[in-house]
Amino acid sequence: MSILSTSEIKELMEYGDENCISIFMPTHPAGPEIRQDPIRFKNVLSLAEEKLVEAGWRDTNAKRLLEQAHQLDQGEFWRHQDEGLALFISPNEFRYYRVPLNFDEEVIISNRFHLKPLMPLLMNDGRFYLLALSQNQVRLFQGSHYKINEVPLEDMPLSLAEALKYDDPEEQLQMHTGNPQVAEGQSLVFHGQGVGTTDNKDQIRRFLQKVDRGLHEIIEDQQAPMILAGVDYVISMYREITIYPLVLSEGIPGNPDKANPKELHEQAWKIVLPYFQESQEKAATKYQELMANNPEKASRDLKEIITAAYDKRIESLFVAIDEEQWGKFNPETHEITLQREDQPENEDLLDFATIHTFLNGGAVYTDVPEKLPDRALVAATFRY
Repeated sequence: MSILSTSEIKELMEYGDENCISIFMPTHPAGPEIRQDPIRFKNVLSLAEEKLVEAGWRDTNAKRLLEQAHQLDQGEFWRHQDEGLALFISPNEFRYYRVPLNFDEEVIISNRFHLKPLMPLLMNDGRFYLLALSQNQVRLFQGSHYKINEVPLEDMPLSLAEALKYDDPEEQLQMHTGNPQVAEGQSLVFHGQGVGTTDNKDQIRRFLQKVDRGLHEIIEDQQAPMILAGVDYVISMYREITIYPLVLSEGIPGNPDKANPKELHEQAWKIVLPYFQESQEKAATKYQELMANNPEKASRDLKEIITAAYDKRIESLFVAIDEEQWGKFNPETHEITLQREDQPENEDLLDFATIHTFLNGGAVYTDVPEKLPDRALVAATFRY
């Protein structure tokens, strides 16, 4: 899948095993480079097997653990790639994701899955929803900096006619085909009484309320901003009734029914980018102010940040996306030991801080060190 759900990431984050294999590699959706992807895939699986043997696995057991991954290596699989491929393998877990991120090749074996490379898809630097609303069609998209994917909608009305179908039978008079007798198999079309009439407004309001209730069951994440696309009177009414907390004030005007996902993504990203930039700039400014005036509520010390992440105290975390710091954290004593290498008994402590901040509702901003506050590998502000 191209865009991961928050619930799936949480499941991976909370999973623990002595041998969790995380594999990242670049792939190509098109072009002659596609031919190199199967070769690269075999190489990373061979490296994973070598690392398992070094960790004490028998050759036969290591091969068996990686067999599901080897079975993916088919022509059809390589014809449907994105910019990157991520695999998560353990004795009791096997998942893979095609994602719009250009990874460096990496194989990590630890006691938990390594997930920091996926954070740009999930955190406060580009994740949003787009709700395209009209009386005849409802579409929900989950988006990132890179693209948007349509989210399947179930157990909710997808048009005004469908919403009113089970209302007062008298409402059926508003749905017709121009002929009082609707032939079997012929679809009903809602014509309404004219935009702006009291009856029409009431019908639209009931429809949008049903849509909002349905979305509330589907959207787990209440931290990603939502952009509305639709004609003014529909999106204005939806703003009044929705319980979603982060609907942006600017939307995409006009009837969205015929707009394709690429067009909607281009328009949505122009709207949502300043929101994300402002959010990160505010967090960075707050970090600098706290470091200068209230240093007990901010830090760039790795050990202090690791402990704060585990204790659910981090408000905002800035972390280098392409760097690792190996070591161990003892949750009982809060003792931290730093190591130079990625042995199975170690873990990336930057990844540890990212995971715990994410799970506990903190904001995470990933970037190269040169663009992070104080050019540090990791920095944070604390809730208390």
